[in-house]
Amino acid sequence: MAKKNKIKDELATKEEEVKLLKDKYLRLVAEFENYKKRTIKEKEDFAKYAKENLITSILPIIDDFERAIQNNEKDVKGYELIGQKMIDILKNQNLNKIAVKKNEVFDLEKHEAISSTPVNSKNKKGKIIEEVESGYMLSDKIIRYPKVIIGK
Repeated sequence: MAKKNKIKDELATKEEEVKLLKDKYLRLVAEFENYKKRTIKEKEDFAKYAKENLITSILPIIDDFERAIQNNEKDVKGYELIGQKMIDILKNQNLNKIAVKKNEVFDLEKHEAISSTPVNSKNKKGKIIEEVESGYMLSDKIIRYPKVIIGK
């Protein structure tokens, strides 16, 4: 009889342990699910508002353009200053123009050839003749390749 009571006590103890572990497991799963939901929401909010700083810094340029249009600004210098203001803001966001030189060797990793033109000189073959559209890097990533015409 004592052995039966001991087994019943052990069984009750083990059942209590299982119950506690099951409860702990369910709480941990719920906590993890809440963590995932919170992380997803934070990522969505970050993506949603990440551009806010850039847009806020560009708004004064829009204001400058609107004032120039209202005043029938015909002075090219004013528009050049507005354009330079825009370039400075974008540089502060780590956007840089990719420098392309005429007669530079065409590199598929750094340029996009949109056309080729016959050249008289052999030393101009495979080299950049003209840049049609500027390319840009954001930090260390090319976000738009410079479009060039190469000699053939």
